[in-house]
Amino acid sequence: MGIAADIAIIVTVGFVGGIVAQRLKQPLILGYIAAGVVLGPATGGVLISDPHDIELLAEIGVALLLFALGIEFSLKELRPVQKVALIGASIQILLTVGAAAGMGLFLGWPWTDAVWFGGCVSLSSTMVILKTLQSQGRLGTLSSRVMIGMLLVQDLAVVPLLILLPKLTDLRAGLPDLGWALVRSALFLAVMIVVGTRVIPWLMRRVSRWNSRELFLLTVTGLGLGIGYATYKVGLSFAFGAFVAGIVLSESDHAHQALSDIVPLRDIFGLLFFASVGMLLEPSFIQDNLLLVLGLAGAVSLVKGLICAGVGRAFGFRNVVPLALGLTMFQAGEFAFVIGRVGVNTGSIGAELYALIMAVTLVTMFLTPFVSGATAPVYGFLKRRRQDEPVLTINLDRDELHDHVVLAGAGHMGRTVAGVLRRLGLPSVAIELDQHRLETCRDAGLAVIYGDASHPLVLEAAGLDRACVLLITTPSPVVTLAIARHARRLRPELHIVARAGSEEVLTELYEIGVHEVVLPQMEAGLEVTRQALIHLRVPNQQIERFADDVRREFYVPLRAEGSDGA
Repeated sequence: MGIAADIAIIVTVGFVGGIVAQRLKQPLILGYIAAGVVLGPATGGVLISDPHDIELLAEIGVALLLFALGIEFSLKELRPVQKVALIGASIQILLTVGAAAGMGLFLGWPWTDAVWFGGCVSLSSTMVILKTLQSQGRLGTLSSRVMIGMLLVQDLAVVPLLILLPKLTDLRAGLPDLGWALVRSALFLAVMIVVGTRVIPWLMRRVSRWNSRELFLLTVTGLGLGIGYATYKVGLSFAFGAFVAGIVLSESDHAHQALSDIVPLRDIFGLLFFASVGMLLEPSFIQDNLLLVLGLAGAVSLVKGLICAGVGRAFGFRNVVPLALGLTMFQAGEFAFVIGRVGVNTGSIGAELYALIMAVTLVTMFLTPFVSGATAPVYGFLKRRRQDEPVLTINLDRDELHDHVVLAGAGHMGRTVAGVLRRLGLPSVAIELDQHRLETCRDAGLAVIYGDASHPLVLEAAGLDRACVLLITTPSPVVTLAIARHARRLRPELHIVARAGSEEVLTELYEIGVHEVVLPQMEAGLEVTRQALIHLRVPNQQIERFADDVRREFYVPLRAEGSDGA
C-alpha cells in the first residue's frame, strides 16, 4: 500500500504513544516522537517503507499549525512586541550563531563547520514551542506573544542563512542573492496585502453562500497550503506563507468556522511531523558519541536560553517573561534539519556533522516540554527571593482596600465579574499577569495589579487581609490550586470561590478548604438546558428548581468527598 500504509501505521503507533504520554501526564508530542523512534529505520524498524515521504507530509503539519495560529492571531497583539520581535530576534540569532560557533572552534572544528553548526542551532522550534504552550494553556500570554514574534523573525531568517552559509568561503558572491531574496519577499507581502483585503474576503463570502461544509473546508485548506506553496516558490518559508494566509483570513467574518474546520487536519499532520522527527534519530550515532551529544545539547540549551532571556530583559520585559523565553526557546528547531541537509547536498559539511546536528536538535526538542514546564515553579522561587520587588498597580487606591473583592485572574470571566461589581458600587481589585488583559482592564477603568496571584506578596498587595471574598477565575488548575493554598495560609477564614476545569480539580479545591467551586462546563450545560426549557414554555419557577436540584446532586457528593479527604 506504500505511503497509505505508512500513514496508517504512524497514526496507530502515535495513538499508543499519545496514550502513554497522557497517562504519564506528559505532553502528547513526546509520545509522538517516541512513536517515530520506534518506527524509525535507525532502530531496525521495517514497518515504514519510505520515511522521506513522511518527512514531506510533515511539512504540511508545520504549515497547518502556523495557518491555524495565524487565524487565531491578531496583528494588533504583535504591536507591543514588535521591537523585540524584529530587532531582538535578529540579535538573538547573531549571538547564538557566534556562541555555538565558538563551541565548535573550542572542539577543534574547521571554522566553516563551526559556523554551520551555529546557524543550524540558532533557530528555535516553532512547532514544539507552540504545541508546548498550547498544552500548558499559555497561548495568549505576553510571554507567548513575544515568543511568537521572535519565532516569525527566525522563520524569515532561514532565507538569508540558506543563501549565505553555502557561500561562507565567498560571502561577496552571496550578498547579491540575499538582496534579490529581500526584494522578492517585499513583493510577495505587497501582493498578499492586496489579495487579503480584496480577493479572499470575496471568495469566502461566495463559498459560504453555497452552504457546503465540504467545499468550505477545501477552500480554507487550499488557501493555507496554496499561499504557503506560493511563498515557497518565491524563496521564502512554506510555513511562513501559511501563517501569513492565516493572518489574512483572521480578518474575515469566517475565521472562527475556518479554525474549527482546520484543527483536526492540523493535529493529524502534526502527529506525522513529530513522528518524522523521531525517525531521524540514529541511536547508534548517539551511543558512539553520547558525551559529545549531551555536552553540546546542554551547552547550546544553556547559552541560547540565557541569550533569549537576556534579549527579553534588554527590551524592557520583566517578571516572568525573560524566564519564560529562556526556558522555552532554548532548543534547536526543525529548520536545523533543512539547513543541515542543504549543507550536506552542497558538500559544505560532512555526514557526521549533520548527524551530530540532528542528534543535538532532537535532544533539545525532547527536553522542551519538561524545561518549559518549570517556568512557573522557578518564577515562584525567584519571586520569594525578591520580596522587595515593587508591585505595579493600575486604577487602584490602596486606602479604599477594605471589605472588597479580590479577583485572581482578569480574563473574560474575571472582567465580567469586575464589571458587575462596579455597577453595584462594590469595590474590587483584579490580579493579572498577562499584559494584554492588563491593558484591557486599564482601558475599562478597572482596578488591577500586575503580578502572579499564586505569589503571597501579590495577594498581600491586593489587600487580602482586608478583603471580604476571593474569587479565583484563572483557567490553569495548577495556578488555581496554588492561589487557594496561599490564600488559606494567609487568611484561613476568608470566603473563597474558585473556578475548576475538571471534577478532579474541584475535589482538590474542596480538600484545601475552598468554600464554593464552580465548574464552567456544568454551568454552561445548565444554561443551555434553561434556554431550551424556556422555549418549551416550562415555568421559570420549575426551571430554577430543576437547576438547583441538578447542582445539589452534582456538587454536594464531590464536596463531601473533598471534606473527607481533608
